[in-house]
Amino acid sequence: MHITDKLNARITRSQSLLCVGLDSELSRLPVRFQKETHPQFAFNRWIIDQTLDTAAAYKLNSAFYEALGAVGWEAMQHTMDYLREVAPDVFTIIDAKRADIGSTSAQYAAAFFDTLGCDAVTLHPWLGGEALQPFLARPDKAAIILCHTSNPGSGELQDLTVTADGVSLPLWRHLARRIATKWNTQGNCMLVVGATVPDIIRDVRAEVGDMVILVPGIGAQGGDLEAVLRNGLTSEHRGLLINASRSILFADDPGKEAQALVAEIRSHIS
Repeated sequence: MHITDKLNARITRSQSLLCVGLDSELSRLPVRFQKETHPQFAFNRWIIDQTLDTAAAYKLNSAFYEALGAVGWEAMQHTMDYLREVAPDVFTIIDAKRADIGSTSAQYAAAFFDTLGCDAVTLHPWLGGEALQPFLARPDKAAIILCHTSNPGSGELQDLTVTADGVSLPLWRHLARRIATKWNTQGNCMLVVGATVPDIIRDVRAEVGDMVILVPGIGAQGGDLEAVLRNGLTSEHRGLLINASRSILFADDPGKEAQALVAEIRSHIS
């Protein structure tokens, strides 16, 4: 199955664009989970059980696991195994923001796609398309490439005007155009654009057609959901994955919080 077919099938089945971010920082977990043998996995399993009916995707931020060494990697593996057990159709992302020279990228691709078994991994484009080939060459997996991020200092480099192919554009726009026209030969590229820049989401959509955009920054970071949907949805009301992490994970009732966000998304689409 091509990876976009898997994602679209899950979106249709769940009637949802929600991506639940499993940023399961150990120090923030409730005490009852910290007493478990595998606290991060126990917490993730609890979150998954409450949100599975409303999630199109789950995204594990690898930093919160890698910081703990081998036990953190084990928690990621247990979480991925559990997702395959309870919902093999759900779309899974490792948010690792990797890329390196080709031989190193090949090892990263093997680690995340083959060992952990995720559907997609986030990547940075700094080394160019050649370095990303181990990811781009896999039509069964998705390469989610940073385009414009939601952090306050993102514009320091991403908003710089550059001239390429005789055209002067902001760097992020040139990148979106390059990904859509040069790198997406397998149809498996997606992009990251932060919810805090909905006007840029609109312009990225104009460059990349129906390509999926992963949008962090809704919830704790204060992104405007209505503006994101208005500027980023395709004509078929798809093309976006709305990520929410802390606002769901650390809510009093994570399941109810996820349901409320999905209901809000649906209200803007219908």
